[in-house]
Amino acid sequence: MEGVLTAKVALAEAAYAIDKPYDYAVPPALCGGAAPGVRVMVPFGRGNRRSEGIILALSRNPAARSLKSLTALLDEAPVLDEAGLRIALWMRDRYFCTLYDAVKAMLPAGLWFSLKDTVKVAGGVDREAAYGAAARSEGARRLLDVLYANGGEADWSAVSLAFGEDDPGPAVRLLAKKNILLSETHALRGVRDKMESVVSLALPAEEALGLLESGKRAAPLRRASVQLLAQAGSLSVKELCYFTGASPATVKGLEKAGVVALSAREVFRRPLRPESGQPGKPIVLSREQEAAFEGISALISRGEPAAALLRGVTGSGKTLVYIRLLERVLARGKTALVLVPEIALTPQLVSIFSSYFPGRIAVLHSSLRVGERYDEWKRIRAGLVDIVVGTRSAVFAPLKNLGLVVLDEEQEYSYKSENNPRYHARDIAKYRCARDNAVLLLGSATPAVETAYFAETGLYRSFLLSSRYNDRPLPRVILADMRRELKEGNGGVISSVLREELEENIRSGRQSILFLNRRGNSRMVACGECGWVPECPRCSVPLTYHSANGRLMCHYCGHSEKDTGRCPDCGGLVKYIGAGTQKVQEELEALFPGVEILRMDTDTVSPSRPHEVLLDRFVKEKIPVLVGTQMVAKGLDFENVTLVGVINADLSLYVDNFRARERTFSLLTQVVGRAGRGDREGRAVLQTFTPDNDVIRFAAAQDYEGFYDSEIALRRIRGFPPFSDLFTLTVSGRDETETLRGCRNLRGMLEKTLGANPGAPELLVLGPAPAPVLKVNNRYRYRLTLMGKNDRKTREWIGWLLRTFRNEKQNRNLSLFADSDSLE
Repeated sequence: MEGVLTAKVALAEAAYAIDKPYDYAVPPALCGGAAPGVRVMVPFGRGNRRSEGIILALSRNPAARSLKSLTALLDEAPVLDEAGLRIALWMRDRYFCTLYDAVKAMLPAGLWFSLKDTVKVAGGVDREAAYGAAARSEGARRLLDVLYANGGEADWSAVSLAFGEDDPGPAVRLLAKKNILLSETHALRGVRDKMESVVSLALPAEEALGLLESGKRAAPLRRASVQLLAQAGSLSVKELCYFTGASPATVKGLEKAGVVALSAREVFRRPLRPESGQPGKPIVLSREQEAAFEGISALISRGEPAAALLRGVTGSGKTLVYIRLLERVLARGKTALVLVPEIALTPQLVSIFSSYFPGRIAVLHSSLRVGERYDEWKRIRAGLVDIVVGTRSAVFAPLKNLGLVVLDEEQEYSYKSENNPRYHARDIAKYRCARDNAVLLLGSATPAVETAYFAETGLYRSFLLSSRYNDRPLPRVILADMRRELKEGNGGVISSVLREELEENIRSGRQSILFLNRRGNSRMVACGECGWVPECPRCSVPLTYHSANGRLMCHYCGHSEKDTGRCPDCGGLVKYIGAGTQKVQEELEALFPGVEILRMDTDTVSPSRPHEVLLDRFVKEKIPVLVGTQMVAKGLDFENVTLVGVINADLSLYVDNFRARERTFSLLTQVVGRAGRGDREGRAVLQTFTPDNDVIRFAAAQDYEGFYDSEIALRRIRGFPPFSDLFTLTVSGRDETETLRGCRNLRGMLEKTLGANPGAPELLVLGPAPAPVLKVNNRYRYRLTLMGKNDRKTREWIGWLLRTFRNEKQNRNLSLFADSDSLE
């Protein structure tokens, strides 16, 4: 006896503490479409609430008669293949997330479903009988009032709103048990496939024309339509109307007459601009580039998993090496994935790649419209492209036969997800390369300290580009001591040194980029009389003043309030302290009247005005000065930019994070590298209050080796990565005392279990300590830091800790999550 077909399903409703594959029977009507990777609707829990899930495996089970059954299939075909499901399982183990969280991270937003629960009066039940069944139940009568007020049916949100703080569940169950009500769940997908109407001849061309001529009068538009279709075969209705002047009504008339046939076909929404058709210029590599290309090509030819670091100074031509490697990979019949850290970098890179690989590229990043991203994902899955370019989430692109993964600017922390699952794109890329026997290429002028260490110890192959392409000189760096500026009476944002350099550039028609990694106008506002500082009511941070809209805003939760300019406590005038990109723009406009200043940050970039529009304006209109946040700090290549200014080089240097030195050095080096990429020498001005700091000096000299030697020595002494791995356990809750108590109990639980078990992992426990920002969106956050080895035993131990903490009643109002090598 074969038994009942059963499916192992990962559920969206299952929290981490109870996350596991659940067994469901597959009804005969659904057996034809059920397959691993297909999403389903299932009943879950005691109340049989509807939950979305994904099938992991199918099997025959003779004892499956008592199992709950799948309710519906949500996909016509699997959205994840076996390889995709394996990635999701690997992520669950690695990142302390549920399996369905991993699945959702891998799929484009257009494929996500939202569940809509509705309650309605059953057919054939009259109003009097319904109220009679409610009897004396006030809740049931109130529920019927809501339903009949909405025409006999209402969604769950409307019912809950009508019940206020009361639970409508008992009333629903009472009336459902008496067959008065029906409760249903509908799955609504985020975006639909885009279709267009296609018209083709239903008769031979001569017969169709003859049929038209035999009519009472010849219709010129009908004849023109048939003649065009005879030549083209088939066209969209839109195209046919455009080329002939016919109307949709004309086409409908031809269909009614049996001359043409209409059908539907899918159309992909494309984010790429039409390609110019201009082929890329022949690539001539320098001696260093050629050596790197040949070395990495040899790794690709071996057909084995490998990792390599390509370290090249800014402007050394790493992109040219990438293009030659892509040519080599595609010639071997394989595909490639190129990741960049910023959305702003994708248009420029896609433009370059498209000139060498026309029609073979797809783009994936979060700024695409939902429909565009969904269709790009479908083109990739269908094998219509060979190269994918995108940001962090593009690492999940469903490419087959992967041969090369490139992480450009691999040190950037934007490759690390801050939301569940908290994955790092570099780790996912390593997994995919190991599985597909592909090569992982990490490119950067300032590699992460861990990456450089792995290259130094031989775990990664290392290739170096020590000079700029065509032997162009590195920018000349000038340190502007802001302490001296204050002594000389300059309390503004722009130093006298930077002002003089800007004047020279404006006079000569050259362009400049100014960098400040803080948007808004002023970092904080304070009363000059009593010292009052406006803080976010939901977060433990001061509000930032935005002059563009005259409001005080929180950059963590989005809270916004109008700035009155007065202290609410004493009525005194407030002072604006610190500077953001808006203030820099205002000061520049005051210093250089009539000179256009372009600003690029998250306040100026929007779906209707994306990065590429602003950057195109900067290049084509030769706008003299571009002010921006880290969007302008890396990867951009503009020949006419000869000056770069860093407004506050110390901004990220003294934050409470062991990576502060590394981030500052990397950011400054990358920004300086935007200057002098054309034929003229570049200059860079670093404004700093600590010109003697070794990180500032190393960045000014573009001395990565000096910085690395200094930093790796500190890491070794302190035991930080790469010499150990860090795990962060964060407890959050609405009450600060309760949250701190929960974190202390967590430490006690951890120390007790580690001490009592001889086979426990060796972990150093630090904390509890408040998070860098204690309260975000009305939730307090305290954390423990664990130093040890990121192996399976340690992860299983931490997973057990997460489940145990969640199941204890005293932690009912608290949440706990774990992160490995957090960048916060």
